[in-house]
Amino acid sequence: MKPRLLIVEDDASLAELLSWTAEAEGYAVQVTGDGEEALLLVREQAPDLILLDWMIDNVPGIEVCRQLRRAPETREIPIIMLTARGEEEDKVRGLKTGADDYVTKPFSPRELMARVETLLRRSRPSAGGNTLVFADLELDPASHKVRRAGQSIHLGPTEYRLLMHFMERPTRVHSRDQLLDAVWGMDKTIDLRTVDVHIRRLRKAINIPGTRDLIRTVRSAGYALDQQG
Repeated sequence: MKPRLLIVEDDASLAELLSWTAEAEGYAVQVTGDGEEALLLVREQAPDLILLDWMIDNVPGIEVCRQLRRAPETREIPIIMLTARGEEEDKVRGLKTGADDYVTKPFSPRELMARVETLLRRSRPSAGGNTLVFADLELDPASHKVRRAGQSIHLGPTEYRLLMHFMERPTRVHSRDQLLDAVWGMDKTIDLRTVDVHIRRLRKAINIPGTRDLIRTVRSAGYALDQQG
């Protein structure tokens, strides 16, 4: 599954260059030059990282960043601000608003992609291509292969995304609402019972004979990837 980038840049030529560079590096890309549309796109399907220009139409980038940081479902999305404003005061303001990094124009697209990779690796270990391991379960993001006790496991796309989400955050309890947001991208047509259905499918797929159940159901709370005694 390719990491998804949202590029919010109203300079068409720069947006095109960034889009081309990111796609060449293996990212799935969405582009807009409008702050209001950017907020809508994020709420429809949360990206893995946002490249956010400060000076954009309708809603300024600094306000887009502020709104995303206020909302629980978007506050953890990494944001790199792009701006021609190079004063230290502006940089401090951007970082205090919630930006994870701050790049002043003009900049090298290759250097920017290196920053993207570093930030994604920090926030999503799987984005760096490292195999995720929990107990005797392995998930390789680069090849999309899953193994349990050395045996290959075949998962559907949704179950794969669920497992990746769990393995990036082992032992943490995730509510059904949190799983909906993370795996289905806040699709309002999906209800909570759908989460339970896919959890059952995932549990059936990974809990092969002779292994313990790694999906823990926490009553009135949700689910966790956990080793049970």
